[in-house]
Amino acid sequence: MERWNGLADVPVDREDAVVTIGSFDGVHRGHQLIIGKAVERARELGLPAVVVTFAPHPMEVIRPGSHPPLLAPHPYRAELMAELGVDAVLVLPFTREFSRLSPEEFVVKVLVEKLRARTVVEGPNFRFGHRAAGTVDTLIEMGRERGFDVLVVDLFVRGAAGDGEPFSSTLVRRLIAEGDVDGAAEILGRPHRVEGTVVSGARRGRELGFPTANLDTVPHSAIPADGVYAGRLIAGEAMPAAISVGTNPQFNGTERTVEAYALDRTDLDLYGDHVAVEFHVRLRGQETFDGLEAFIAQMHRDVDRTRELVSGGD
Repeated sequence: MERWNGLADVPVDREDAVVTIGSFDGVHRGHQLIIGKAVERARELGLPAVVVTFAPHPMEVIRPGSHPPLLAPHPYRAELMAELGVDAVLVLPFTREFSRLSPEEFVVKVLVEKLRARTVVEGPNFRFGHRAAGTVDTLIEMGRERGFDVLVVDLFVRGAAGDGEPFSSTLVRRLIAEGDVDGAAEILGRPHRVEGTVVSGARRGRELGFPTANLDTVPHSAIPADGVYAGRLIAGEAMPAAISVGTNPQFNGTERTVEAYALDRTDLDLYGDHVAVEFHVRLRGQETFDGLEAFIAQMHRDVDRTRELVSGGD
């Protein structure tokens, strides 16, 4: 899959395309419907399927400090899109100047002149252009004038997560913040994961027989509620892991951390490596125990429970 950073990176002599536009943070099951329909349409026409997305998140530019928790960094998002059959991803730098493009300017500069869109696939609530003035109806009308058609896909899926609320990135963020990683996984279609660089911590886990990878997480990452989780540490390979999120009150900690102990792996040297942690099941909330022995005993129980829940191959 090709990845283009900005309009100038799009090949000049490229063919027409089927295009879909959005942040697609998380690439959840609703997003998968839209992207899947774009890929399907592209295959019917014998054209490439192109996803247009933005960096940074538009909210961070329009209202600095309002960046929503990030469900998937752009490189991982691109991996997920490639798995769906996308041929190219165009990441548009979202700036103040870009945010002032009118709906018509956006259509002409991006869809017509650069991407030569034959079909555009969107959800019913798609908005674009300055102050989100453009709607799906606007897009359909402009398509008639500019030579592309528009397919509207109902991206709303419902399930048990969030008591039956329509699936959305907002709902995923809320469930993660509550520690409901099972519900988040239902919407995402996979376990939620957090990425970061392994940094040196207090090394207490190593002293206690449970050496952990301490993550300096990607900025704005959606971190689950404080507690202990069963999941996986992904560092070249996927390893069953017991994961701790929180301030470590047992040792009067104040800084919130994400630490993962890969079961039975005391040979890992991951400092400086970029790794990912998948959250499969929440085992318990963050607790303080009456003495170090009780704390270690609970760690053994957490590891045993993780071993039961997360095997190396599933």
